Amino acid sequence: MPDVRIEPAVGDAMLEQWRYVHNVIIPADELSLDAVRERSTRNRLENAYVGDVLVGCSTVRPPQDGAATVIARVLPAHRRQGLGTALYENGLAHARVLGATVIETCVLAVNEDGLRFAEKQGFVEVERYALPGETDLWVDLRLGPGPGLGPDRAV
Repeated sequence: MPDVRIEPAVGDAMLEQWRYVHNVIIPADELSLDAVRERSTRNRLENAYVGDVLVGCSTVRPPQDGAATVIARVLPAHRRQGLGTALYENGLAHARVLGATVIETCVLAVNEDGLRFAEKQGFVEVERYALPGETDLWVDLRLGPGPGLGPDRAV
């Protein structure tokens, strides 16, 4: 795996980079810079770089009722190099610091690479749905059972 640097997205330039990755991977939910600024007040947004090249981004939503959401996104040209795993593990560590006892993620259903990645990390599908007035399907997943981690694979 190439050396990856993961940094909090702070300031408009880094938030714009985060927005770029998000919008490439999730075109069904294209965000404006203002929307990303607002998200950054609630969630931890990070960018991933190899050298000076932006390769991905992540989101960690703080726990609600013990469940935190960790989302790792890698630009298509940089996939299958371990970068998604590095982003995910970094987000998972932050979720643990926040006190998460359950980890969830959300993937646009047409993102087959994202679904395969989530399943490889041990996530299992819990729900498929379309947002009101929309046709795009989303998949909510929860970290599934694993050795020694309990029935919900609590962190």
